[in-house]
Amino acid sequence: MLPTPISEKTLSRGMLDVLIRAGLIFLLALACFRIFYPFANLLVWSLILAIALYPLHLRLRRRLANKNGLTATVIVLVSLIVITVPTYLLGVALVDSLEHAMEMAKTGGVRIPPPSESVAAWPLVGGKVYALWLQASTDITGLLQKFTPQLKGIGTALLGAATGIGTGLLIFIFALIISGIFMAYGEECRRRAIQIASRIFGPESGPRVTELCSATIRAVAQGVVGIAFIQMLLVGIAFVIKGIPGAGLLALAVLLLGIMQLPATLITIPVIIFVFATEGFTVGSIVFAIYVFVAGLADNVLKPLLLGRGVDVPMPVVLIGALGGMVTGGVIGLFIGPVVLAVGYQLFWRWVEDQPRIEPPPDAPPQV
Repeated sequence: MLPTPISEKTLSRGMLDVLIRAGLIFLLALACFRIFYPFANLLVWSLILAIALYPLHLRLRRRLANKNGLTATVIVLVSLIVITVPTYLLGVALVDSLEHAMEMAKTGGVRIPPPSESVAAWPLVGGKVYALWLQASTDITGLLQKFTPQLKGIGTALLGAATGIGTGLLIFIFALIISGIFMAYGEECRRRAIQIASRIFGPESGPRVTELCSATIRAVAQGVVGIAFIQMLLVGIAFVIKGIPGAGLLALAVLLLGIMQLPATLITIPVIIFVFATEGFTVGSIVFAIYVFVAGLADNVLKPLLLGRGVDVPMPVVLIGALGGMVTGGVIGLFIGPVVLAVGYQLFWRWVEDQPRIEPPPDAPPQV
């Protein structure tokens, strides 16, 4: 018996049903994305922190009677203390520096020495630099009034940057708390992650992809962001104790340079020169210079120890991730960008290298 042919009407109705279902699924996915999007940075940052801190959670859990909730709470509380106390000190130092600068500007306490005649002989820019310097040494108030529009723009940009930093700090604190919840349910989260990866990449590749993502996140979070934060604390605390003007801003600059894989000596060496120029070669200034210089080079020792534990992530990938994340996501994107781009880089190359080998036919001549 011949099979009954499917009519065009039935075929059209089936196609229409498929399109309607696909459209409804798309609308549902779009609605879920719009609801989730405001919390995307928070949850991604929480996931990164949880994966980076989970090995510490496992080691500490053995000493706390294998209580996941207690262990996660201890890690979160200690992390909050370690982060908020130095951040508060740096913030207070920054506010004091700004208030001192504003007071000096109002009272006319700023004294700039006149330029040397040799400055005018500098090629290309010597004349302009000499004129501006001379006016600053004789009439700094008039010079500031002359550049008032530019100064307002700079002030607005600095205010926006400060607001972004404050928002990023709040997001980081909430993300740290949420990461504690992830760590408390670490085993369950790991099983769910393997299930999702197995559904996407297949049952054989799912567990390996999950481990690859975890190793990449830990390597970049510890070897890039973690080292930059440690370096900022080491250098920033020394700046605050020494009373360096704008210690908070300088410490923040050290953090940003560390994430962008640029040397902290771009900040520390000018500060050392400033200290020697203002205080001379005293015992305190020499000790400060040695400590700050060594702290500025600490990343050269820490990077092979931390970054080398995970996977090999090229530094250009980290740099592009930091810059792109800062452009698209602000201060918080500066931290998330390198991690996300590194994970994408590793998954891409795993997909490129995971190709089936083509066996030559048995009668093919051997290749030389």
